[in-house]
Amino acid sequence: MTINPHQMCFGLNLELDRESLTCFLQLIGRPELAENLANRLSSEDIQELVHYLTGILKKNMTEDEYHELFLLENSPHPHK
Repeated sequence: MTINPHQMCFGLNLELDRESLTCFLQLIGRPELAENLANRLSSEDIQELVHYLTGILKKNMTEDEYHELFLLENSPHPHK
């Protein structure tokens, strides 16, 4: 993280938004937080969250990036 959680701030400029979002996503991905939150969400909340995040990934990543960066597997289209 380039900034710490107490420095997160959104809406001032794109650079700070991106740094803050990077920090935010890393915090959300901590295993203890992810498990705790997942255990409290309703089925509807889970479906909405997965649908939204999947849409964001599809809109902003190539298929190769999705496989390599998100699924942590080899791309179905190996680099030449």
